[in-house]
Amino acid sequence: MDHRFDVNERFAEGAQFIAGSLRSGSSGRTQAVVDPATGETVHSYELAGAADVDAAVEAAERAFAEWGGATPGERSDTLHRFAAALAEDAADLAFAESLNCGKPIKLSKEFDVPGSIDNAAFFAGAARHLEGKAAGEYSADHTSVIRREPIGVVGSIAPWNYPLQMAAWKVLPAIAAGNTIVLKPAEITPLTSLLFAQAAQRAGLPDGVLNIVSGAGRDAGERLVGHRSVAMTSFTGSTAVGKRVAEIATGTVKRLHLELGGKAPFVVFDDADLEAAVHGAVAGALINTGQDCTAATRAYVQRPLYDAFVSGVADLMATVRLGDPFDPSTDLGPLISHAQRDRVAAFVDRARGYATVVTGGEAPQGELAKGAYYRPTLVAGAAQDSEIVQSEIFGPVLVVLPFDSDAEGIALANDTPYGLAASAWSRDVYRTGRATREINAGCVWVNDHIPIISEMPHGGAKASGFGKDMSAYSFEEYTQVKHVMYDNTAVARKDWHRTIFGDRP
Repeated sequence: MDHRFDVNERFAEGAQFIAGSLRSGSSGRTQAVVDPATGETVHSYELAGAADVDAAVEAAERAFAEWGGATPGERSDTLHRFAAALAEDAADLAFAESLNCGKPIKLSKEFDVPGSIDNAAFFAGAARHLEGKAAGEYSADHTSVIRREPIGVVGSIAPWNYPLQMAAWKVLPAIAAGNTIVLKPAEITPLTSLLFAQAAQRAGLPDGVLNIVSGAGRDAGERLVGHRSVAMTSFTGSTAVGKRVAEIATGTVKRLHLELGGKAPFVVFDDADLEAAVHGAVAGALINTGQDCTAATRAYVQRPLYDAFVSGVADLMATVRLGDPFDPSTDLGPLISHAQRDRVAAFVDRARGYATVVTGGEAPQGELAKGAYYRPTLVAGAAQDSEIVQSEIFGPVLVVLPFDSDAEGIALANDTPYGLAASAWSRDVYRTGRATREINAGCVWVNDHIPIISEMPHGGAKASGFGKDMSAYSFEEYTQVKHVMYDNTAVARKDWHRTIFGDRP
């Protein structure tokens, strides 16, 4: 039996979490939170305006003096309690995530929620391991020390596809390193970010260290990115919006971390385990209804396996069960909105003019028609330069193309503006080794596609952005490296002074 609560009652005070309290927004505009499985509004709230962003940044500034000065052990203890608080709230978090996003409850319970709890547990340990180069005499007369210091107030913007996990990915490394943060979730999916912040408060995170402003991008988002008291911006979302974020951030010369779009290739060599590749392609393409920037979207299959792969994927896609996200047997939920469903459908409909829709390519009828559902779709026969191959669709759509030589397959994999993730499928270690070296992406899986772990970094190349989420590598984004150099000689007149005045002593 799923765990439900009254959303309107839980967030009656508002959808802004500033200085430790829920409050209403000041924009004067109302936002509906919609269940995409039914199209029904489950909650409405007042959007954040500029004044709310300013208040959140001020709260973060006040909190920074204490939190930035806390010892690694103190921050670690708080994060351990935070992980425990999230575990206590697991059922509420899974319910809210599935209600707000349409995720199958089994995905929320077995992927989003435990992954976020594990992130908190990881950063609780990592907070004690902010390391730099060893102190030493790199100059004969001086001792050098590297300090790794928090940056200050971080302004982060998270997307709607993984609201809980993106809150974790943004917040945890920032606060583990001693920063304070203002997070703007997507205005259509604020629920789990707010629950996340409340769990942090219950765990003893000081008020103001974590603040949530639920508002529109053009209002709250741009205000946050351009705020002069915000020392760093971290943004996850589309490449187009990422460019706008970068433009605004340059106005105050702040640190910038961008995790943008993707169009992940899935390269199947002719010696691959065909059954494994077929299952991996369907799982990798359909996770989160394809609304995943690392989802398998372009399958390149060496010609000897091509026909069998197409047939196998089509057959397996046909078995995928669409339904109520809260039914434990549901495999595929709706897209985030009817507008997103229509956008995906338009990509597929345009592709009918130059390619073949092997399976899917339609919204279901009957009871599911009221939701934003779209059937798993496989497209074949498209040209490499076609829209459906080159553009990010963000839906349950996989396009498959053949290739002949290994070099051609790798070249096709690299032939988009994106470089976030990829996978290579082969039993030959030398083939997969070449693919991992030559495919230009932030992550290359071998004989699998999608798994992520807290200890390893996530981030892209090319138009997919720069910087890393998760892992100890994320501290490179959220800390300032400072070199401190001590004179060891106690000599007033140094030898090098003669280059500025006087002669050698």
